[in-house]
Amino acid sequence: MSLISLGINHKTAPVSVREKAAFAEHELAQAMADLQSWLNQELSISLQKPSEVAIISTCNRVEFYINATGCEPEIVMEQTKSWLQNYNQLEEKLDSYLYLHSNLAAVGHIMRVASGLDSMVLGEPQILGQLKAVYQKAKRAGTLGVDIERLFQKAFSAAKKVRHDTDIGTNPVSVAFAAVNLAKHIFADFSELTVLFVGAGETIELAARHLQQQTVGQMLMANRTLANAQKLAQEFSGQAIGLEAIPHFFSQADIVISSTGSMLPIIGKGMVEEALKKRRRKSIFMVDLAVPRDIEASVADLDDVYLYTVDDLEGVIQDNMQARQEAATQAEAIILPFVESYWHWLENQKKHDTVRDLQKKYQQIATQELQRAKAQLQNDAQAEDALEALAHRLLKKFMHQPLVWLRQESNSESTVEIEQDDLLREIFKLDDD
Repeated sequence: MSLISLGINHKTAPVSVREKAAFAEHELAQAMADLQSWLNQELSISLQKPSEVAIISTCNRVEFYINATGCEPEIVMEQTKSWLQNYNQLEEKLDSYLYLHSNLAAVGHIMRVASGLDSMVLGEPQILGQLKAVYQKAKRAGTLGVDIERLFQKAFSAAKKVRHDTDIGTNPVSVAFAAVNLAKHIFADFSELTVLFVGAGETIELAARHLQQQTVGQMLMANRTLANAQKLAQEFSGQAIGLEAIPHFFSQADIVISSTGSMLPIIGKGMVEEALKKRRRKSIFMVDLAVPRDIEASVADLDDVYLYTVDDLEGVIQDNMQARQEAATQAEAIILPFVESYWHWLENQKKHDTVRDLQKKYQQIATQELQRAKAQLQNDAQAEDALEALAHRLLKKFMHQPLVWLRQESNSESTVEIEQDDLLREIFKLDDD
């Protein structure tokens, strides 16, 4: 089989690369279906059953979870890279930024991701919710099969036990918390400040909650869907506006925190320059938590602007990591039995598939020969002769493939060991049409 995890994340690629490979939330289901179709077509000669596909795209990672039974992991990786290059119209090659985990390593990887052990902020809980959302999208898109569906379920169980049995999530350490913590180094008093939040997702909600604890003066909630902004504004006693209204309110903002799923920047250099004139050069602290970026990179060149991206926050985050390191070690030990349990299930599943295919093949042979024998009887053949011919043909057809394989193997000088199930499939030619 070939179960792989292929991707880029905050450790292997800067935000400028990750944003090019990212998928907008609304196009994720179509992208998964498109990739599955591509793999089924390009790998059709080797695939033993249709491929399974799930894609996760967040500000810190773009990862592909793929099961392509019968194909080599490296071949699946090359086809997936080729698809991604075409689908996202990438000019830059991603090879130097990509990582590949296959089979058992891929199982361990997704469980570490779900548990927050592979996140920029160790133990952050948002990634589990993001994985669950991807799982539901993939199910609705029809790109999951039994194997990857079970893999996600095991990953969710492992993450739940890690959170229950360790202190990995007890300290309030997240990208949102890091952003607010950085603001505390710039502003001594929050009570007179106005904060503009762009987006209405979980990260923005978390940042708003942290700033509420700092008794910030005023909150402005901007979102493409005004109803979502109004819901957030009601919770935090703020004011809701649409994205188109941002230029009219921008000069009021002392702090801007943005995290949307937009594929294009929402806040441009010109908008910020105009706001600074109205503020009489009073500084603006800006944090862009989105990938692709919500704020044009050139904004950082302006005087009186402090602009930070998710990559800039990594150094701040490290200061809050000490308390979670011991819990992470405990989490690794918790995850291991889940990895082994899933792999054991997968191996048994493979055996069941082999037995099923073997039974199916010989049932087809038996049915064909029985119909042939009935036809002979209808043509006035003697019952005893017809039964003897039936038994002879069945024995001959049942033994044909094993005997052919044994003759070939006796003449072969190969010393390569083959797994039991692969051996059976090869002997009985179960993957032949």
